Amino acid sequence: MGKRVMIIKTGSSVPAAGERFGDFDDWFIDSIGRDRFEFTTVNVYEGQPLPDECALLDGVIVTGSPAMVSHRHEWSERAAAWLAEAQPTGIPMLGVCYGHQLLAHALGGRVGPNPHGRRMGSLKVDIVEPADPLLGGFAPSRHFQATHVEAVLEPPPGAKIIARSEGDDHHGLYFGQASWGLQFHPEFNVEIMDCYIRSRAAVLSGEGIYTDRLLASLRPTPSGQEVLGRFAELVEQDPARQTD
Repeated sequence: MGKRVMIIKTGSSVPAAGERFGDFDDWFIDSIGRDRFEFTTVNVYEGQPLPDECALLDGVIVTGSPAMVSHRHEWSERAAAWLAEAQPTGIPMLGVCYGHQLLAHALGGRVGPNPHGRRMGSLKVDIVEPADPLLGGFAPSRHFQATHVEAVLEPPPGAKIIARSEGDDHHGLYFGQASWGLQFHPEFNVEIMDCYIRSRAAVLSGEGIYTDRLLASLRPTPSGQEVLGRFAELVEQDPARQTD
């Protein structure tokens, strides 16, 4: 039996991207490789329950969402409680965007609207911890796709900052016990990002952000898929049962 990886799905993509490329869980699975693990998806935002027994899992990925962690939706708080119980067991975990924030919230951090405003597009991310098993190999910096309004304002106790970006000092966090949070979207490619920007054009205009400039600044970000490949390697190595 292969390694078992559960995707905690906290929302769905914008329709324009979903119609062309599938949904969040598809992008993670396709980036990692459908035959690499036994994947299961739990749609927590639709009320699907998380498993009572997490010991049968070898890895967990928490997706992004159009929701806001600070709104404390019931389904989100239930997922946070599950993460708070599962994380100390050492199962490799990767939280992305909303998932990054949800893990931070679950472990005692503070999440809210980014005081620097919305961040969207192909973003330069500085890798500040070269020894980190997940991101260290991408130092000193790489570009990734990002779209978020909220951010981790205060990391949970004991968390280590592994990446920063303009306007977000907590862009990447290592929570200990083989658990990471990334504000950027390693599962996005430039075509998906294009869909997101065009879908948010009216909102961006209202915020004084020029859609045409964002679109013109987009660039391919192959490092995103490489980050997911590195997480897959860590699941295979099972650092959860090694010394942290």
